[in-house]
Amino acid sequence: MTEKLVIIGNGMAPGRMLEELFEKAPGLYDVTIFNAEPRVNYDRIMLSPVLSGEKAYEDIVIHGDDWYETHGVTLHKGARVTGIDRANKTVTSAAGVTVAYDKLVIATGSNPFIIPVPGHTLPGVLAYRDLDDVETMLTACRTGGPAVVIGGGILGLEAAYGLKRQGMDVTVIHLSDTIMERQLDPPAAYLLEKALTERGIDIITKANTRQILGTEKVEGVELEDGRIIPAHLVVMAVGIRPSAQLAREAGLAVNRGIVVDDGMQTSDASIFALGECAEHRGICYGLVAPLYESARVLADRLVGGSEEYKGSVVNTKLKVTGINLFSAGDFGEGPDREEIVLRDANAGIYKRLILKDNRIIGAVLYGETADGSWFFDMLKRGTDISEMRDTLIFGQAYQGGSPLDPTAAVAALPDDAEICGCNGVCKSKIVGAITGKGLTSLDDVRAHTKASASCGSCTGLVEQLMVVTLGDAYNPAAVTPMCGCTHLGHDDVRHLIKAKSLKSIPAVMQELEWKTSCGCAKCRPALNYYLVCDWPDEYADDYQSRFINERVHANIQKDGTYSVVPRMWGGVTSSAELRAIADVVDKFEIPMVKVTGGQRIDMLGIQKEDLPAVWADLGKAGFVSGQAYAKGLRTVKTCVGSDWCRFGTQDSTGLGIKLEKFMWGSWTPAKVKLAVSGCPRNCAEATCKDIGVICVDSGYEIHFAGAAGLDIKGTEVLGLVRTEEEALEHIVALTQMYRENARYLERIYKWAKRIGYAEIRRQIMEDEVKRKVFYDRFVFSQKFAQVDPWSERVSGKDKHEFKPMATIGYSQAAE
Repeated sequence: MTEKLVIIGNGMAPGRMLEELFEKAPGLYDVTIFNAEPRVNYDRIMLSPVLSGEKAYEDIVIHGDDWYETHGVTLHKGARVTGIDRANKTVTSAAGVTVAYDKLVIATGSNPFIIPVPGHTLPGVLAYRDLDDVETMLTACRTGGPAVVIGGGILGLEAAYGLKRQGMDVTVIHLSDTIMERQLDPPAAYLLEKALTERGIDIITKANTRQILGTEKVEGVELEDGRIIPAHLVVMAVGIRPSAQLAREAGLAVNRGIVVDDGMQTSDASIFALGECAEHRGICYGLVAPLYESARVLADRLVGGSEEYKGSVVNTKLKVTGINLFSAGDFGEGPDREEIVLRDANAGIYKRLILKDNRIIGAVLYGETADGSWFFDMLKRGTDISEMRDTLIFGQAYQGGSPLDPTAAVAALPDDAEICGCNGVCKSKIVGAITGKGLTSLDDVRAHTKASASCGSCTGLVEQLMVVTLGDAYNPAAVTPMCGCTHLGHDDVRHLIKAKSLKSIPAVMQELEWKTSCGCAKCRPALNYYLVCDWPDEYADDYQSRFINERVHANIQKDGTYSVVPRMWGGVTSSAELRAIADVVDKFEIPMVKVTGGQRIDMLGIQKEDLPAVWADLGKAGFVSGQAYAKGLRTVKTCVGSDWCRFGTQDSTGLGIKLEKFMWGSWTPAKVKLAVSGCPRNCAEATCKDIGVICVDSGYEIHFAGAAGLDIKGTEVLGLVRTEEEALEHIVALTQMYRENARYLERIYKWAKRIGYAEIRRQIMEDEVKRKVFYDRFVFSQKFAQVDPWSERVSGKDKHEFKPMATIGYSQAAE
């Protein structure tokens, strides 16, 4: 007979427990979940990337609605449970829904601690625990201004980083002498503080909050020493408390949390507790790894097993892009301890291992954390390190006195070694999935095991494990040749063109040992693009290596006629321009005139021999080619913006025109479309373009990697900037990065997914020097790009019938 299992709470711990339960005994329980939040289960440890704009809510959903339906789970969303009737074995929600249970799991999580200083109830003061908090912070970010984060622990620093990424001026106030003092020793804390300060975050340590200032809303924070920090937003991240009130009211044993035994059972044999609300052997855990370990034990108990939870040793990582940090165990000083320290100031690397009786009891790694899992595994096992004492600090791959293949180090890890800390995935689970399900790609492993699917810091370990398991069957660097003319892939060709200073297609084919004498229709256009991208001032564009549309500067139609699309800057036109178009239509008896999705006018059905005359007449009215045929910038779509719209926050039309006039003529690996929307209502549909801008009160939110063709994909957020000039610089730099690194015919969204959104944000948003280099290269290349091909043909400067316009790239001399 099917038993009734009721779960109060729908966080990560009960979600993992259900996964284990359904795998062990599908159909054993009729499951009902009451979730106080109005949504499905999501990855709470990835809220920080959502706040920083590196991920969206959809990216962190663990179990979508279809998962609950597939497993027959009844999920009550937005349903807070108000009472447990142990005598009748029922639970009741605030909406009056009562459900009976045979087994009950309480997984109510924890509540954030709010310091009860004067002003803590003002609007604009909030905690950082769930998606609602993140959405409130993101709303506040749209108006910009100063923000104060109280608390320099993990959550506080991640919140500070996210708010900074969203354009706010952030100050962190921390009571202790150093930040993250529970996880880091002073040297590592110093390096972390330095890195965050370089990212524009102000940090004040040894600072206590006296009061929060303001009348109707937050205006600032006053410290005990009298200093006042202006603030439009105050985030408290000073700790959590187990949410145990419901259990206490039901008469269960409660200390700091709900008391459970090694089987996660409470003082009532029919009730279990799981997650941050549970207290096991006097400890309440707030990190995901122990919650997943206890979830596995509870699933085993629910199917009649006898597995026991003995407690956990935890490790810490910080989810701030570009900062590598690992901490585990006890790193305090003591007379019975010794330490091994490695410092590399130039590389920003600090490693410290704390030993007792020739065993690791603590580890702090900053800057280089690849060996964190290995050190952590030895810490948990109490491994005797006597024989490797002299080389221990150099890591697993250096044991024996010389560097070893890192895959050998991974192969030596025990089966139960933790590979992915975010999702509690051990080595044996990954290997079992690879061999049992025939997985051959990293994406497959992520989909089936969740390993490296969250913060991504363990991706290298997972890939090494795939190499060990699959051997030659897994080769992440496997090359797909450009075409049958060569064994080289696009990336190799791009690299060798620059490395060997190859400046013509014959030179490329000779030096790179092409199999054919002239190449083919697949490789020649790619080579032509790579050469004009690298040597704009030296390479003579090969018109024979362009597609037909690019050779004749118009789009061929199915009947052999052509369409002509003149450029309209930002979609703006005038009566004079419209008259000129009308005259051309009448003069050449053009049968079809169509408004395009890019806010321009397309004239279709033009005979090939009429093209120069059509261009000449349009040129007299000031038109240049709209390059609707190009692997390059097509259009910049705009809405009317703040000049006309009552919702507009910025001059979207003006910015769109500036972008188009600055960037027109630029050739790219594939077509590029831009859009600028004057407010979050997004009338210009910026969130499905290659690059888009959403104007907000605090500036310009830049988006990228959208698609609205055969593939439908929303954009990723690049970041927020304050001025038009900054927006233009960032967009131009992003475009140049794409031009230099993408493969020919690879759209921005495919390129971005391949190399990683975080890496693009790092280079464009965080690395000012790199961004400026990209920008300058683009500017240099435009000297050779902004030549109208229509006027060139009409004037006779273009002697070739099919010769394309001048093209772009950058020269190494310009670096």
